[in-house]
Amino acid sequence: MNNSLSLQLLGEFIGTLVLVLLGDGVVAGVSLNKSKAKDAGWVAITLGWGMAVTLGVYASAFLSPAHLNPAVSLGMAVAGNLPWSSVLPYSAAQIAGGFVGAALVWIHYGPHWRATKDEATILGIFSTGPAIRSYFANFISEVIGTIVLVFALLTFTRGNFTDGLNPLVVGVLIIAIGLSLGGTTGYAINPARDLGPRLAHAVLPIANKGGSDWAYSWVPIIGPMVGGAIGAALFLLIP
Repeated sequence: MNNSLSLQLLGEFIGTLVLVLLGDGVVAGVSLNKSKAKDAGWVAITLGWGMAVTLGVYASAFLSPAHLNPAVSLGMAVAGNLPWSSVLPYSAAQIAGGFVGAALVWIHYGPHWRATKDEATILGIFSTGPAIRSYFANFISEVIGTIVLVFALLTFTRGNFTDGLNPLVVGVLIIAIGLSLGGTTGYAINPARDLGPRLAHAVLPIANKGGSDWAYSWVPIIGPMVGGAIGAALFLLIP
């Protein structure tokens, strides 16, 4: 990547904004009352998130590596594909992009917040939450999902894909993780995807919102970071 760090950070910001705008957007469409997509279900959500990641990568890859995810940036640093000094700036740009993307979802679905009374439903549009609250089990789920994500991303670098097809393959990977592993926690597998929107939920004047469940928030932050590091370490074991 020959672009300056500032342009790389802009790319990470834009890509994560697009990712969260479209990803949280599909959850809002499926969840909010009086939406035409109401009750479309988990398959629609996973397909929407897969396409959101693909389009986020396409939107940013001309500026940055399009990690769009602090766990991926950490994994790439462990694998030697990103300077360690870039991990924190990348993560900050990604979290900021997630915040702005979530704020745009709030604006887009304006009247639907007032039509939706359930606080948990509203929080679930912005951030992930467990199907069964068990912090250790939830943590392990996020670790496993992110190991799969980062290990697979690194193996793609050794594959025969062209650069133009890589974002499509990554989207399929996100759909597969969501369908197979996402039912336990909603598969954050990305601290920026959860923390940025959770911050937006906390500060925006959203109708009928409750608390932001900060007691759980460490799981979709620490779990993916641990998983990203392990996924990269496992990749390095391949001769």
